[in-house]
Amino acid sequence: MAEHNKLKELAHRNTAAEEGGGAERRERQHREGKLSVRERIAFLLDEGTFEETDKFVTHRCTDFGMEAQRYPGDGFVTGYGRIEGRVVFVFAQDFTVFGGSLSETNAAKIVKLMDTAMRVGAPIIGLNDSGGARIQEGVVSLAGYADIFLRNTLASGVVPQISAILGPCAGGAVYSPAITDFTLMTAKTSYMFVTGPDVIKTVTHEDVTKDALGGALTHNETSGVAHFMAHDDAECLAMVRELLSFLPSNNLDDPPRKPCTDPADRASKELDTIIPAESNQPYEMKDVIGHVVDDGYFFEVQEHFAKNIVVGFARMNGRPVGIVANQPAYLAGVLDINASVKGARFVRFCDAFNLPLITFEDVPGFLPGTQQEHGGIIRHGAKLLYAFAEATVPKLTVITRKAYGGAYCVMSSKHIRTDVNLAWPTAEIAVMGPEGAVNIVYKRELDKVLKQAQAVWPQGKAFTEEEKLAILADARKEKVEEFRERFANPYVAAERGYVDAVIQPSETRRRLNTALDMLQGKRDKNPPKKHGNIPL
Repeated sequence: MAEHNKLKELAHRNTAAEEGGGAERRERQHREGKLSVRERIAFLLDEGTFEETDKFVTHRCTDFGMEAQRYPGDGFVTGYGRIEGRVVFVFAQDFTVFGGSLSETNAAKIVKLMDTAMRVGAPIIGLNDSGGARIQEGVVSLAGYADIFLRNTLASGVVPQISAILGPCAGGAVYSPAITDFTLMTAKTSYMFVTGPDVIKTVTHEDVTKDALGGALTHNETSGVAHFMAHDDAECLAMVRELLSFLPSNNLDDPPRKPCTDPADRASKELDTIIPAESNQPYEMKDVIGHVVDDGYFFEVQEHFAKNIVVGFARMNGRPVGIVANQPAYLAGVLDINASVKGARFVRFCDAFNLPLITFEDVPGFLPGTQQEHGGIIRHGAKLLYAFAEATVPKLTVITRKAYGGAYCVMSSKHIRTDVNLAWPTAEIAVMGPEGAVNIVYKRELDKVLKQAQAVWPQGKAFTEEEKLAILADARKEKVEEFRERFANPYVAAERGYVDAVIQPSETRRRLNTALDMLQGKRDKNPPKKHGNIPL
């Protein structure tokens, strides 16, 4: 009889664990446009593959009447399953139980899960929907966050870590997603901030809404904290699945290669005419990428942030690769603080997880101005340089048009261990653009033109700036063309071996695929050290 009662109790607890905070609270989630915690997990994973762990864990708090409020699982669902047949580990916060708040016991569940994921070499996915630390537990809940932060740090570069923000994520809770590799947010139901609007109003007297302070658009467009923005939970979870399709399970595996029906040697004649005749005219770099990669499919990362640089994943003959490209359609593709940081982080991720890097370069330099200089463009620009130089994966660069000054060096040039560097005939490789260079290189000739004009100018009358420009217009145009022909072309760099080949744009896909095949067995490493000191 005692055994029968025990089994009955276990069955009851199992049912309670499935229900979380109850039907009414789950319905409230639905009304807010959110899936329940178990619906999210079912949507994310391959059907029938989820194996839950620590299902009957409950909190240990006896203060504030908490002893009478116990829910199996304690507001967190943890376990493992499969995505496209590959093992992944998942923890999900259940907002219907204590607002998904973190306790000592459910933090221990996450820590155990993350430790196991690192041992077996499988990705970690966090589905965040929580009010933060459980206030009733005090410092032990904060200790739980710190335990998780440590595992995030140790797992970084070992297994991919993905954070989906599907509800509130505030206070100390934001630092776990910040350490992970990719953060996804939903447009209307998620937000992240260190301090909420009420605290900000008290301290700084600013009035701000949750969305404006830390909503999905804010973090995708302004802060760069988030990498993807989805309309709702379902789209967000589908994006997680898509993202993982490009990534290996761990840092020792190769990325998953897929069958490819797009010919590896396909020529794209459209590329032969995609660069405008005038070098100051924009064009869409994503069109270039689309003509080169498999089936024209490019999975862009941080689409809304620092649009002057484009990063994301694609496949080349079925092989996943990371793409980094300047965007001449936005700020002329110039590098600034945000673009440098965005590019550097993506390059380091690809290097950590064995994804070859392909760079499409059209960069006029670094953005000038006091705001950039005072903001530390030197330090931040060095991050991108450091990331490319440090990377040991296969690296390929295609210079489509401008490659000026220090930005040429930074954008995966031959001098920082890039394996294959190609240039289109339209490439301009120089210390600076011809329009600026002629003022220095041909200063004497231009001064001579002004002197000749002064000789026939009314006595004692000085040139205005407009008149000076008009007088020099023809001479400058001639010298710009002369400079471009002598210096700002790919053949000077090719003579030195800085560019391996000058190719027809339509050949780009074939040349890159051939190079990737050649580099498949590449072995390179950095000098032995604990770690470098990237200019943070």
